Amino acid sequence: MNQRISIIATFQLLRRVRPLRALAGLGLAFAATAALATPPTEQALEGAWQFRLVPGNAQAKTHAEATTWRSATVPGTVHTDLLAHRLIPNPYIGAPEAGLQWIGLADWEYRTTFAVPRDTLDDARSDLVFEGLDTLAEVYLNGAKVLDADNFFRTWRVPVQGKLRASGNELRVVFHSPIATLLPKVRAMPHRIAGNYPSPYGDEPKDVMTANFVRKPGYHYGWDWGPRYVTAGVWKPVKLQSWDALRIDDLQLRQDKVTQAQADVNARIAIDAVKPGNYELRLWQTDPDGKRRLATKQKIELAVGDSTISMPLHIGKPQRWFPAGYGAQPLYRFEVEVLDGKDVIAKASDRTGLRSVELRRAKDGKGEGFTFVVNGIPVFAKGANSIPFDMFQPRVSEAQLRRVLKSAVDANMNMVRSWGGGYYESDTFFDIADELGLMVWQDFMFGGGMQPAYDDAFRANVVAEARDQVRRLRDHPSLILWCGNNEEEIAWKYWGHGKDLKAADPVFAEKVWNGYVQLFGRDLRQVVAEEGGGIAYWASSPGNDLAEVANTPAAGDMHYWEVWGNPAHPPVKYLEITPRFMSEYGLQAWPVQRTIDYFATREEQGIAMPVIEAHQKFLAGKGNERLMKYVDYEFGTPENFADFVYLSQAAQAEGIELAALHHRASRPYTMGSLYWQLNDVWPGASWSGIDWFGRWKALQFHARRFFAPVTVAALRNAEGRTQVSLINDRTTARSGELRLRVMDLAGKVLREERKRVTLAPLSSTTVAGYTDADLLGGADAASTVAVFDLSVEGEPGTRDIVWFKPAKEITWRTPQLRTELRRDGDGYALGLSTQNIARAVWLDFGDADAELSDNALTLVPGETVTLRVGSRVGIDELRRKLVLKSVADVVPATTR
Repeated sequence: MNQRISIIATFQLLRRVRPLRALAGLGLAFAATAALATPPTEQALEGAWQFRLVPGNAQAKTHAEATTWRSATVPGTVHTDLLAHRLIPNPYIGAPEAGLQWIGLADWEYRTTFAVPRDTLDDARSDLVFEGLDTLAEVYLNGAKVLDADNFFRTWRVPVQGKLRASGNELRVVFHSPIATLLPKVRAMPHRIAGNYPSPYGDEPKDVMTANFVRKPGYHYGWDWGPRYVTAGVWKPVKLQSWDALRIDDLQLRQDKVTQAQADVNARIAIDAVKPGNYELRLWQTDPDGKRRLATKQKIELAVGDSTISMPLHIGKPQRWFPAGYGAQPLYRFEVEVLDGKDVIAKASDRTGLRSVELRRAKDGKGEGFTFVVNGIPVFAKGANSIPFDMFQPRVSEAQLRRVLKSAVDANMNMVRSWGGGYYESDTFFDIADELGLMVWQDFMFGGGMQPAYDDAFRANVVAEARDQVRRLRDHPSLILWCGNNEEEIAWKYWGHGKDLKAADPVFAEKVWNGYVQLFGRDLRQVVAEEGGGIAYWASSPGNDLAEVANTPAAGDMHYWEVWGNPAHPPVKYLEITPRFMSEYGLQAWPVQRTIDYFATREEQGIAMPVIEAHQKFLAGKGNERLMKYVDYEFGTPENFADFVYLSQAAQAEGIELAALHHRASRPYTMGSLYWQLNDVWPGASWSGIDWFGRWKALQFHARRFFAPVTVAALRNAEGRTQVSLINDRTTARSGELRLRVMDLAGKVLREERKRVTLAPLSSTTVAGYTDADLLGGADAASTVAVFDLSVEGEPGTRDIVWFKPAKEITWRTPQLRTELRRDGDGYALGLSTQNIARAVWLDFGDADAELSDNALTLVPGETVTLRVGSRVGIDELRRKLVLKSVADVVPATTR
């Protein structure tokens, strides 16, 4: 599954996650004579690690209990190690955040011991490899310092030959607090560059933010959807790699040209040779169907040092990789062997999908387009922004990643934007994306504010980081764009950051901006051009690749936050903004009740209760006031917290649906809609559609409908005009029937129209426009709806409903919902019907583990919807625990 590399099936490449076969033990014997090259070995140093708070540190005075050596988990973090020993409470439950800030101010020490086999001691080269250190770290081997590390995102390779012993080697890593280290330097600056979110806890002054001065995930310092836990630790594996002849450093599968007829691939093998010699390279190709054959071979002569050898090959009629919804995701595996005589002494294996990809920016009369084209197909990007999956990355599991990414594809998404304030996602994340056909827009790890890019050493550190990451990820077919940063350009140009600094110190301001342009306009662009294998680079999101004007509907990508952010327009404002590519927009909601119950008791649950505010990070805990504003726009003021939670999800889902359908209806002018956000970093209020446990909010269920490949959009604007569009993402035309019914809340049809329609491929077509008077025909706007249904052969039926009044002004009737739960195969089938129109119906099984095939439904009389229920809980218990809620249950009505 992962990209891998091994030597004699035992040596793992630095940039790959897992070897083809794990090293069975240090006593493993190799059949080799003294005349032949000795194959490399690898030893994972993940056993008996210990950690402690460094004695003498300022925090040791009040936390002396943490200065004792205790067992540690590597890879891991200091927070999770402290939690394992019950030295701190669960950081996610209740409101412990303020009391845990001392951890980020402390220095921490990790240590382990290990033995080294005699053969390894005799090797010409031995390297300690640290795949990830968080962050300011001093590394000591047997008492001697061997490394000063200062970048969370880099891999560190340290030569240690001649410094090892047969037994009793001690490896010690001291992590220094980035806050305590940088605070004096930042405080001393006459004028400071912009940060992101100031700490509310006093661990650093609000006007002296240190996060952007260190290469560490920005979200560790708190964001408006997650807590502030400035952690530390050995967050990725540590290995001892040794070799006596050569090692394979990298295998790149550069796709020079891919068409339906042929794929031209250049396998580029980077080799680090200790001894010169003549060797043979063989490249094996395994097709998606499992057939393996020798693709090419080549004689080579290696000098001491680094060499890169190219092995071009041509694949006739390749099985091409397509994004989800456009075709299959066949994956090829290529394996290169290095032979010394007849003996294979090194192997490198990598997996990829063959496809062409470009970012097409065609000029037109209104500006410049922004379209991803894969295998010649202009793809409308449908999806969301992904954030880190946990505050403590090492505990993110493959199952967790797969559940969320599979949920994205199940909701008809084809793209995620991996946001720049976290960390570069794992090989596992990208492997899953490759398999699912989920395109990835990858930010470099700059989440906002401004960077000290005027400093040459800072930029050099970032360039080294970028090379590590681009090389690691470049063969994944899912990767379609590298982006320099998140929102830093618009923050400088439009949010006052640049203006304020120019007024205070124009010379320093020019230095800061020139450093920005150098890093994001030149340095990172050059890295991607040299290492990225043809993937496009984009300087900042939102932006127009450093054009004078950024975040404009005319060109480039947009973030639109005037809905939800300031000035907090109602969601109908989305219809007035038509971008080329919308890469951020969003509305908040609370997660489902079961998730809230995880971190807050029922007694602690209330809009202004301390624990609830601790898990509401927008506006430093006061975000429920903004969320209530958006609930009230449509539904009025809820009577209790449970209704507030339910209506927050309804408001989020319906608002984002309006925006996404508008973007899709604006094709081809608009060619992407990525809402904020896909997932959560912890349990709390956020803009996500999927919470930290992987449970779907109403938004995720709506997304499956509003991102359906073939659908209808009936969009009513603030002036009461409705535009009806038919959307077809398929590459072939579709035919079907469009049905309009105007009905009252009891389901009585006042008007009905049917017409045959043809949907052109890869298109959106406006087919009708109405005023409210056209649709209502004199009927009462407070008790009438217009229902548009699109039926297309081979596609699920789709529907859009026009409401003529806010829900709080509608004369709701009690829906009188009916359910029938029965066994069906290895699960259950749930039939659902209503006597009166039921809006935003939410089905909940309480604390029972049960997954529904659909939810957050609006039902009209005269139809039965059958849902699939996956659960191991007995049918009687499910019947007892099933609770249904609709808008009519929580919004006051005049007719019951």
